[in-house]
Amino acid sequence: MPSTAVQPVNLELERAELQSVLGSPTFARCPTLAHLLSYLCEKTFAGETAQIKEYSVALDVFGRRDTFDQDTDSIVRVQVNRLRKRLAEYYASEGASHELRISIPVGHYVPLFEKTAAAPKLSEDVLETPAAPEIEPPPETFKPKLGRRTWLVFAGAIALAILAVIGLGLHKREKPRPPVASSQNLQALIDAPAGLPVGDEVRILAGASRSYVDRAGKLWSPDAYFSGGKGVRSTVQHIWRTQDANIYRSSRQGDFQYDIPLKPGVYELHLHFSETFYGPEEIGNGGEGSRVMTATANGKLLLNDFDVVLDAGGSRTADVKVFTGISPGHDGQLHLSFSSVRGGSAMLSAIEILPGLKDTQRPLRIVTRDVPYYSNDSRWWGPDTYFKGGQLSSSDDPALDADDPEMYETERWGHFSYAIPVAPGRYSATFHFIEHRFDATNRDRYHDSSEQGEARGRLFSVFCNGKAILQNVDLIKEAGQNRPLIREVSGLQPNAQGKLLLEFVPLINYATVTAIEIVPE
Repeated sequence: MPSTAVQPVNLELERAELQSVLGSPTFARCPTLAHLLSYLCEKTFAGETAQIKEYSVALDVFGRRDTFDQDTDSIVRVQVNRLRKRLAEYYASEGASHELRISIPVGHYVPLFEKTAAAPKLSEDVLETPAAPEIEPPPETFKPKLGRRTWLVFAGAIALAILAVIGLGLHKREKPRPPVASSQNLQALIDAPAGLPVGDEVRILAGASRSYVDRAGKLWSPDAYFSGGKGVRSTVQHIWRTQDANIYRSSRQGDFQYDIPLKPGVYELHLHFSETFYGPEEIGNGGEGSRVMTATANGKLLLNDFDVVLDAGGSRTADVKVFTGISPGHDGQLHLSFSSVRGGSAMLSAIEILPGLKDTQRPLRIVTRDVPYYSNDSRWWGPDTYFKGGQLSSSDDPALDADDPEMYETERWGHFSYAIPVAPGRYSATFHFIEHRFDATNRDRYHDSSEQGEARGRLFSVFCNGKAILQNVDLIKEAGQNRPLIREVSGLQPNAQGKLLLEFVPLINYATVTAIEIVPE
């Protein structure tokens, strides 16, 4: 059983240690283990350790169906054992100086946060170092006696060999890696212009009775802190512009209020909506104008005459509104009020409250994957979201001349768009591209050359809110095959709906993108 004599640790320190571990090179190459660790810790932070069972981990983390049978499928046990080993490796190297450590006791799935004064020895059941094979000693052979002069010559040769080896080692010694952010120096990352602040995060599923872990490994709690309205559950299966439809299938509707306790500080508020009742294909018919509402935070107007269908561009579409500079009131609570104006009642799908940056929005990084990714510079990239259209694919071809080759293994391709929610302001967008499909002669490597006819290659443009920001992008011409191309565009401003609507329009064959980074200027 886990020890019950562990000294209590401050939750903020625990979160900081988790972020330090997830941002380390040891875990950067293992997004699956990073996702698993994030899930286990977020459940623990939420006080839901009783729900950390093999069955729930299999469904929530590894996407198993509700018919999961732990007797025939050992995915959870295998991956948790790998996680134990990876944590042990981390604290034996990069995290050796950390006073706070995370561990997963053998036989359990609930993580422990323990303070320690010295680096613990690696447990034999965690690091299974194979024993060195026994080597039978060679048979005795004739050993001639060496004279004094012979010994001097022999010793001199050995000394020269040792010096040569030392010199070679010094010549080939790798440059030291930059230190990984620990809980002590994590503030350096927080203060960086592109860094993400750490602290308490609140995620509430309006109208829901169960928690949910999203593709990014973030825990969403069931509905809480509300008064008024009623919980509504939709049977709609697909929601556009999200991979986490569960966030938008439940809602609170009517005239209602949330009184959410928060610590003093600056926060970033995300309000999530999706219209699943009104619309041409919905049971309520109608569309724009069918539901109009207002929303306030501590008495300050956030949304006026807000129409979900109008703002999202249709029904069954995830719509996120971002607000910066949010702080609790004098009573230590954030009071959110939602009122109907006309048509149907006010509604809300989810609330997300994140540690904020002063006077600006948090940077947003998206990589075209189903799971998050930690890049070599220890930055967190969220899984693909806000998109509509296109397809995901991956390539085994390594990226050449890249600081982070693994980042360029995937792409979204086709004719697609991203509706990225932002607060008012100016932003820079950085696009990461790579050409895996077409070779230097513009031939399609994925199809038989005899069926292709004339080589055409790939050509596309990128628009932001209807304005061309990248024109006639030719990855082969600008970068070459299997080589990353990074393009940055500054001075972007959101449209009237608070979005950077990025459209990738094919001119020849398909448009493509690997990752998108949005940073406030």
